[in-house]
Amino acid sequence: MTERIVLAYSGGLDTSVAIPWIKERTGREVIALAIDVGQAGEDLEQIRQRAIDCGAVEAVVVDARDEFANDYLVPALQANAMYQRRYPLVSALSRPLIARHLARTARELGANSIAHGCTGMGNDQVRFEAAVAALAPELTSIAPIRDLSLTRDVAIEYAGEHNLPIRQSKASPYSVDQNVWGRAVETGFLEDPWNAPIEDLYEYTQDPTVDRAPTEVTIAFESGTPVSINGERLSMLQIVEKMNQLAGEQGVGRIDMVEDRLVGIKSREIYEAPGAIALIEAHTHLEDLALERDVARYKRSVEIEWGNLVYDGLWFGGLKRALDSFIQHTQEKVTGEVRLTLHQGRAVVTGRRSDQSLYDYSLATYDTGNTFNQDAARGFIELHSLPSKIAARRDQPEL
Repeated sequence: MTERIVLAYSGGLDTSVAIPWIKERTGREVIALAIDVGQAGEDLEQIRQRAIDCGAVEAVVVDARDEFANDYLVPALQANAMYQRRYPLVSALSRPLIARHLARTARELGANSIAHGCTGMGNDQVRFEAAVAALAPELTSIAPIRDLSLTRDVAIEYAGEHNLPIRQSKASPYSVDQNVWGRAVETGFLEDPWNAPIEDLYEYTQDPTVDRAPTEVTIAFESGTPVSINGERLSMLQIVEKMNQLAGEQGVGRIDMVEDRLVGIKSREIYEAPGAIALIEAHTHLEDLALERDVARYKRSVEIEWGNLVYDGLWFGGLKRALDSFIQHTQEKVTGEVRLTLHQGRAVVTGRRSDQSLYDYSLATYDTGNTFNQDAARGFIELHSLPSKIAARRDQPEL
């Protein structure tokens, strides 16, 4: 029986050429797997047919948009996940979902390997293969571009020689990856970090310098999960899509950064994630009301570690799963509403309220009626500063 391999298939040039290329180089049959995580573009049925026309023995298409939103974006939002304080893990969040479907399809259809279209310079090769190793350790992995010398110029020539059904057009100077959580753009003139991005790069966001009337939006959360916008109850997927529209129209979520890749190099990346940035901003402000001080402080360090683990491809790792449990516990009381003003590239919180709030007006007000016991403050400061006072007697710091 001929061995089979499941290829993560996008429908583009590289993965289309990879189907017959893998067969020629390895002798294995290729099963193409296309996953919809909200990246827009072509219809999945068209992509499925193209895979068959390129020589795949089977083509599986999966609409995973709701799965992506509920099982991957909700945890990321609850973790306020921002790699290097700026990047909301756009690509890093979709890779474990795709890897899970790769492993599941391989087992169901009798394949012993998976394949992806990543190069040896990027993070995604690690994310795919580490995730598959954690889910189905019996499977091996092949990366045609990395392992079988399938460069882009070779792919173009091969497609022409074999009359593959791939639309030929002038190649974009950029490398683009996108899903419903955001869009990533790199390469081309962006590889010089001194070059400023141009407006042609962007699709999810409008120019934030154009003067528009501000947009006000109220987002309701239940246990750390957004459930409605302006009183309209929606699914997580619908909320992200709606916030992409509202925040994107105001130019929110443009990110230009030099990123530390897992493989050890620095890379200049342009991201646009309007819905993600606006939702994370709203969520953090609601947590300010609902979380105890020590929990909030500790959670901030957990958020950094969670983001690093996901960025590094360890979604299914033991530490990340343990941190999930902590984060989920912190969300039990994160219920309420947050009001945002979206304007000229910024998402600004202007109000927050919650029945679970720890904010006590009678303690916080400076007006008559304040119930804070100010007499207790003197003794508190004395005890709080006592270790420093004792140490100063010994160390005699210079003034």
